[in-house]
Amino acid sequence: MSLYDLRTESHALPEAWHSHVLGHIGTANLKVLRMDEHSVNEEVHEYDEGLLVIDGRLELNVKGIKISVTSGQLYVAKAGIPHTVETGSFGTLVIIDLPEKRVT
Repeated sequence: MSLYDLRTESHALPEAWHSHVLGHIGTANLKVLRMDEHSVNEEVHEYDEGLLVIDGRLELNVKGIKISVTSGQLYVAKAGIPHTVETGSFGTLVIIDLPEKRVT
């Protein structure tokens, strides 16, 4: 793996909320994306997903509970638990997918 400036990587992406895989650590996918103020439809994964805010804020709704993840904080979305991104999120997000098998 190389040295990455995560803010630069996220700002270079053509669209917000579309992640780019930077690499793999074991079976985990390491991704970066740029957040904007738009909401994102509910998601549910078959694997745990780490959501690490590099800068800005991620507004989540998990089982009707609003969770605000701020710069430097990590939220782990557990496998099988639906989560929705609410309006008002912004900044740079690193996603760590923890599947049993590597997704390429």
